[in-house]
Amino acid sequence: MEDDSLRIGVFSWESLNSIRIGGLAAAVTNLTEALAENGNEVHLFTRIDDDQSKYDQINGVHVHRCSFPLTEDILELAHEMCECMVERFYHVEDQFGEFDLVHGHDWVTVDAMHELKNEGYPTVLTYHSTEYGRNGGVFGDWWEFDEISGKEWYGGYVSDRVTAVSSALKSELSWLYDIPDYKLDVIPNGGEIGKHNRELDPGEVKERYGINPLAPVVLFIGRMEYQKGPDILIRAIPHVLGNRDDVNFIFIGKGGMRGNLENLADYLNIQDSVHFLGYVSDDELKDVLNASDIVCIPSRNEPFGLVLYEAWDAEKAVVGTNVGGLDENIDNFDNGIKVYPYPESVAWGVNYVIDDPEGVRELGRNGKEKLKDSTWKVVAERYKRDVYTDLLSELE
Repeated sequence: MEDDSLRIGVFSWESLNSIRIGGLAAAVTNLTEALAENGNEVHLFTRIDDDQSKYDQINGVHVHRCSFPLTEDILELAHEMCECMVERFYHVEDQFGEFDLVHGHDWVTVDAMHELKNEGYPTVLTYHSTEYGRNGGVFGDWWEFDEISGKEWYGGYVSDRVTAVSSALKSELSWLYDIPDYKLDVIPNGGEIGKHNRELDPGEVKERYGINPLAPVVLFIGRMEYQKGPDILIRAIPHVLGNRDDVNFIFIGKGGMRGNLENLADYLNIQDSVHFLGYVSDDELKDVLNASDIVCIPSRNEPFGLVLYEAWDAEKAVVGTNVGGLDENIDNFDNGIKVYPYPESVAWGVNYVIDDPEGVRELGRNGKEKLKDSTWKVVAERYKRDVYTDLLSELE
């Protein structure tokens, strides 16, 4: 390794090269690859999916996939996963040499952080959301909520440094778990230039889904869960169709609300204008994204919102709620339209953009320009300078 290179152990229960669930997979994969590109030796410990090998080196990152007993109890699953990851970590250390620090992502890795902290390793924990936030900013009254929240609290306690992906999430962590300010930093997620942009015929893509080539398309990408607000967008649709009746809405993603959303669309008699695609491949996602006119992000709680950067890379107009990272990153009427997380407000934002075709293009272009200052390379440099190196200096 180079003199200033660090050997970093990263722990995540998902990645683009293992099991993929949500935005965390892209965030962890892109960060680790950017850290490796910047000259560090990065080892990612994650879960194994079907037909995958236990080890690969991908884009400079050593990917170690762990297999362990599966259970429907999420807390037990997380514990078994962490035990497997830590055991693998020690084997890897025997082969490659001592790690400089370990970096976990979200509460599911806290047991690993606990074990390795006790063995003297410097620990960093990144929060991408909280259990409170994942429930749309409300407190749950079931045992798992309390147990997971307890893990989140302990993660903030046991880690040497904690990072949050937005100032809003930092405030949420301080409020919920009393994490002291001296150990809590804001390091936003990054984006990628050119990864989501694609030259194509939008009309041809729209026709695949039975949509008129000239009809405007509003796209939702995300989990079909309360936090992400897909029901808010569904309830906004009648107000949009009252303004322009040829608008179509595409929903990409899966989740527990899917059936209820379909029933709600039927109840509101808007089913002919709504298309639920479920989970799609990366190629299909890029096609639909680049064929769409507006990306709508109607979240009730959004610590960051990587979909925003994906939309900007594709130079798409964004209508997003004024919550969390969306509120921090969107410059209203410049690179997006900020609305309240209510159907009437979301509809107003969509209608505002649809009624201004040149404005649609300008919002997308401005978003792409802002994205250039927020790449994963920049984020990786901040982690090494402001978190890793600073922490190791403190512990000398």
